[in-house]
Amino acid sequence: METQVSRKTGIRFLEYALIAFAGLGLEVLLWIVLEPMLYGCPSNEWSTFQNISHWILTCICWGAVFFFLAKQAKKECGYDLFAPQEKVKPWQWAVVAVLFVLMLVYSWYDWNGSKVVKEFRYNGWLKFIFQYIYYVFETGLVYLLIVFGQKAFEACFHQGNRTMIPYGGLLAGLTWGLAHILTKGSVTGGLALLLVSVFYGLTWLLLNRDIRKAFPVLFLMFVL
Repeated sequence: METQVSRKTGIRFLEYALIAFAGLGLEVLLWIVLEPMLYGCPSNEWSTFQNISHWILTCICWGAVFFFLAKQAKKECGYDLFAPQEKVKPWQWAVVAVLFVLMLVYSWYDWNGSKVVKEFRYNGWLKFIFQYIYYVFETGLVYLLIVFGQKAFEACFHQGNRTMIPYGGLLAGLTWGLAHILTKGSVTGGLALLLVSVFYGLTWLLLNRDIRKAFPVLFLMFVL
């Protein structure tokens, strides 16, 4: 009976994770279908105002999905996403720092320089501000994909919350990476996202699954 309950809970968490991933896909619906009809032109011809409108609409959709899933997880599974966790030990912060540096090195290589500087120069200050607000919400859904993916596999495999196997990161990498391959046509880019997602998953585990600590770190990993 306990095994059945645990498996049922795991499946529910997996559903939450996949809904978070589907939530990320809402941007595609806006970008390819709805907004070109609204603006009368494809995305590569959008004005500054139209690009900012796109980011605002996307943030609204992503924010709604985030808080809906957080509420459902607490209501149906008793999991409080915002509950305080144990204090992070110095050695955990040290490992996170190493992962952070590795992510900076990867970003510098991938962008052939500083991602932030290049996006600022390309967008200008107004679009830059709204794009980075957009990144906050994108990080939120990737965070849920990792969190619920981890909870799902731990429940199904009957593991406690002390495991350091980044199931959530692997799930995020497989879904997010596959989507990248299909939309961008880049297998190497998809594989890179798999590795990046595993780093995200490890970071969340190392920071004791605490959203107050993990979310800001993951956001900086994502944007820098």
